[in-house]
Amino acid sequence: MDERLERNKQFVAEFYDVIINQKDFEKAKKYIGPRYKQHNPLVKDYPEGLCEFIEFLKREAPQAHSEIIRSFAEGDYVILHVHSLRQLNTRGRAIIEIFRLNEDGLIDEHWDVIQEVPAESENPNTMF
Repeated sequence: MDERLERNKQFVAEFYDVIINQKDFEKAKKYIGPRYKQHNPLVKDYPEGLCEFIEFLKREAPQAHSEIIRSFAEGDYVILHVHSLRQLNTRGRAIIEIFRLNEDGLIDEHWDVIQEVPAESENPNTMF
């Protein structure tokens, strides 16, 4: 596989761990560009918006933890398939995270699609 795509996947995975699992904005700053644009309507744009989101996690979901199940990269985009737990001992949520890296290799945009893991399923397949 293209080395740049693998680097992009690793870079985004590190960033994701820093913001969700470590909840550390100071560490996260080195991964994002100054124009960081957020497409989740609950989070503000720019690095300041990310800082507010991390503070929200610290306050409202300090035990929140996510595991990247798989990742994909194409061009300047990295997609993560994630199992997210906001609270321990829950089924959690399945999340698709999409990141776009800028010309400097920093994360400039983020989209996500979130689905609760249901108690029952109409099929025997898992969401992961």
